[in-house]
Amino acid sequence: MTASGTFGYGIEFADFVDLEKLGGFIVKGTTLKAREGNPYPRSAETPMGMLNAVGLQNKGVDYFAEHIYPELKDLKTNVLVNVSGACIEDYVATAEKVAALDAIPGIELNISCPNVKQGGMAFGVQPASAAEVVSAVRKVYPKTLIVKLSPNVTDITEIARAVEGAGADSVSLINTLLGMAIDSEKRRPILSTVTGGMSGPAVKPIALRMVWQVAKAVKIPVVGMGGITNGKDAIEFLLAGASAIEVGTANFMNPAVTGEIVDYIEDYLVRHNFSSVDEIIGGLQL
Repeated sequence: MTASGTFGYGIEFADFVDLEKLGGFIVKGTTLKAREGNPYPRSAETPMGMLNAVGLQNKGVDYFAEHIYPELKDLKTNVLVNVSGACIEDYVATAEKVAALDAIPGIELNISCPNVKQGGMAFGVQPASAAEVVSAVRKVYPKTLIVKLSPNVTDITEIARAVEGAGADSVSLINTLLGMAIDSEKRRPILSTVTGGMSGPAVKPIALRMVWQVAKAVKIPVVGMGGITNGKDAIEFLLAGASAIEVGTANFMNPAVTGEIVDYIEDYLVRHNFSSVDEIIGGLQL
């Protein structure tokens, strides 16, 4: 699949990759009301990836339902919506609206958002708050519920177990790591928000480790992401225990990369005499 925020609404990439060749794609972060996002500059290149502080710029869930959904509903793949919010009520209302869209089989809940009612601390950094938002959404959302976990925690397995207990069907990880960049000549931060989310090849070893840990800690499927830039990377995440993977920052570097990764996985299975990708999931030999 593709990671939210790196693939637009999917249709922007149709000239580069056969969308129906993918297991699915996750559209950009969607909120209850339209958001302008953070002031510019809100992205910065790093030696092995990028920093972003876009701030969930989008036109809101109603705009998605009226204008974007009609262009996606007939695609023969899984189109998922990344749902974000500033309070539990936002998450619930947005999830309810997406649930009404027949051709959307699931959502990915972004619990890395700051909880405005609790002083700005992200929902996903404490087991109790993570479970609370997942439980509230579970009550109104009957389809597949994937919860996207933040790596900016002491023990990500605690959060994973908490959201599993609250009704998550799956977890995806990792979201971006908190980082920053400085312009030494101007002696100022490069991002308008000072800090931002770091993604790209540099985060892969951390993501791989967390996926491996979480896959052993929960019984629900794990979706792995973080620095996947080619088929070899994707195979490593599957061996670590991921049942599926998402490709993010690599889409900016090579918009056709997802199709190439699908081809590589198929070739890998043939070369190693596997009949299904299921046979390599969690197949790391210790």
